[in-house]
Amino acid sequence: MIDQIETLKERLYPIHRSLTGEGVRETLKILSEIIKIEIHEVKSGTKAYDWTIPKEWNVKEAYVVGPNGERMFDVKDNNLHLLAYSIPFKGKVGLSTLKKHLYTLPDQPDLIPFVQSYYNKRWGFATSHDNLKQLMDGEYDININTELKDGLMSYGEYYLPGQIKDEVLFSTYTCHPSMGNDNLSGIIVTAMLAKIISQIPNRKYSYRFLFIPETIGSIYYISKNLKNMKKYIKAGFVITCVGDRGDFSFLESRDGNTLSDRVALHTLDKMNIPHKKYSFLARGSDERQYNSPGVDLPISSITRSKYHEYQEYHTSADNYDFIPSQCMKESIDVYKKCVDVLEFNEIYQSKILCEPQLGKRGLYPTLSKKGVKNLTSNMMNIIAYSDGKTDLLTIAEKCNIGVWELSDICKDLVEKEVLERL
Repeated sequence: MIDQIETLKERLYPIHRSLTGEGVRETLKILSEIIKIEIHEVKSGTKAYDWTIPKEWNVKEAYVVGPNGERMFDVKDNNLHLLAYSIPFKGKVGLSTLKKHLYTLPDQPDLIPFVQSYYNKRWGFATSHDNLKQLMDGEYDININTELKDGLMSYGEYYLPGQIKDEVLFSTYTCHPSMGNDNLSGIIVTAMLAKIISQIPNRKYSYRFLFIPETIGSIYYISKNLKNMKKYIKAGFVITCVGDRGDFSFLESRDGNTLSDRVALHTLDKMNIPHKKYSFLARGSDERQYNSPGVDLPISSITRSKYHEYQEYHTSADNYDFIPSQCMKESIDVYKKCVDVLEFNEIYQSKILCEPQLGKRGLYPTLSKKGVKNLTSNMMNIIAYSDGKTDLLTIAEKCNIGVWELSDICKDLVEKEVLERL
């Protein structure tokens, strides 16, 4: 898996992605080699609640030539040099005018910031503050060859049917250019997770994966699918910032106690993974839309270093080297364990009044050895709480054990007709 993650990283990192455009389409095309993504196209100007699908934006070239003939701020050197959604501009300006269109980070003077102007027309470049201070007086030749046109917004969707129509949603965003943790890592982890889940035999839940531009993508998708989403989605996660070396983080849903919240915290706790917990007040990605009043979907998020919470965020330091493939593999493992919890979580009903006699059913161990006592205790605790109302996740929490460690016991108890699965 590590090799495939690394290959995806090498192919996807250089692509200039934004809300719309060829970079998004190229990204979705590459992901389609891993999973069978259905690509949707939405026309510019399409209404989605209070929002409108923007014009399509594509970049051909963008750079500045200084007074001494030196080419600078070239988008070919770093995608972050160009203000995202910059309008076309060609002409000569003086240094004072150029500075009005240059964006830097004085507090991080050696880094290039990620700056965007999606819904207001302007042109500009980004550079390090150190570089800004070295600019000489004189005339600067600006060449921004971009295209803003009535076109299409592209997004990808991958659906895996299960035994039931109830769904688990995984949503990630495809609109950030050449930044590692935010959010190349989310794209790769989501695609690889989808491939792994597709190989699970006899899946209980159906699974839906979205590869969308942040904010406008989720708003549009909700506007077209809200009825079915509210009917079928029982849990879900926004996958972002899952590639750096930082500790894991958990961002709860607006409700704070949905199935997604319970599954995420149970997984992190029972896998003994150090993590930080954030309330919904710290939201910042598409969970804002999925949890908004009237939408009210059970969506939370597990990240590594959460957006806004690491110093490399939205800068050129969030780069290729910032997201080791092993760290993305660890994030895939955590999300896969969340899927295991969801798949194993059932409600059971005891078929026998009072405690069953385990010995005559071959369920009581006749040999004393290490681990047998815990096995018997767990078995009796499952039976004791199998009242037709309490799910296995709740029982596992009471027993302070991972759901995945109780699943096989439940299968044995069902096979021996001690329990029935509701």
